[in-house]
Amino acid sequence: MTTATDSNDLTPMTVITGFLGAGKTTFVNYILKEQNEWKICVLENEFGEVSIDDGLVAESLDSPEDIITMDNGCVCCSVRGDLVRTLGQMAKRRKEFDAILLETTGLADPSAIIYTIQTNPKLSDNYFIDSIVCLADAKHLNQHLDEKKPEGAINEALQQVAFADKILLNKTDLVTKEEKDTLKQRLAKINQFATVIETERSRAPLDKILGLNSFNMESILNFDKDFFENQEVSKHQPELVESVGIQFEGELHAQYFNMFMMDLLRERATDMYRTKGLLAFHGQGDVKFVFQGVHEQINFGPAKEPWAAGEKRMNKFVFIGKNLNRKELTDSLMNCLYKEESSE
Repeated sequence: MTTATDSNDLTPMTVITGFLGAGKTTFVNYILKEQNEWKICVLENEFGEVSIDDGLVAESLDSPEDIITMDNGCVCCSVRGDLVRTLGQMAKRRKEFDAILLETTGLADPSAIIYTIQTNPKLSDNYFIDSIVCLADAKHLNQHLDEKKPEGAINEALQQVAFADKILLNKTDLVTKEEKDTLKQRLAKINQFATVIETERSRAPLDKILGLNSFNMESILNFDKDFFENQEVSKHQPELVESVGIQFEGELHAQYFNMFMMDLLRERATDMYRTKGLLAFHGQGDVKFVFQGVHEQINFGPAKEPWAAGEKRMNKFVFIGKNLNRKELTDSLMNCLYKEESSE
């Protein structure tokens, strides 16, 4: 497991995903040209889909990338080569920006980018993942979610929703209130952990998206308690992406829990899109532990604040993925509780 890193001196990076036609191009243009409160660097796979034909100045770097500076101070960079090299070259001027946005055009699964940023020292010493944002087309989202894929193929729409910390539900003016409410209920079933922000014409309030550190492991500490307390036991439904929250009081046996996680990730890594947890371990005093994972990559470390005096040792777990069986997960985790007879 990778140890958590202090992000105080690092530049926040937001990963943008979204379906075709969801409004990503309009969103990028809004960031680059119309808003004036945030100074942002947008990393684009290519400029082909983004029309930025006014208010800009082209700069030349000794690299195959193109850097375009807008007159509001924002920057757009075309990533035509290796992402690591591009981010490495941007590192020298990263503190000029409030945030960096990386649009993953054509990439359904952002886990490779997350893994690269967290494990490559050149990047992890300069950047941290602030959040994963998914743009979703309210008019056509159901169609994307219902699309039948060949056996063994992934549904990109489901993956993007499942990975997100924030979902920009765009084009809400094109659907009725009833359609919108039903769609939000469906999104909550897939990923109740994500915050849904309604938008029209991709004009999103950036203060609700950027700088909130919603990808951080400790964001589970502030998560809605009802997510854990009011969930009904759902039947096991193959091929359904959903979110499951589990909580129980007690202290975990560190060895048993590590064995559980290793077995789970070895057998189910491709099905486990996101995992988060808050843990109390026997023998660790007041140290509160947190973890989060993307597929098989897990970050693990102590929380910033310890357990308070008299605070219940409440373990919390969030699983987002396919083929989740709440009862099996709960039973397996409960078996990790420390008991006197389990001591060495």
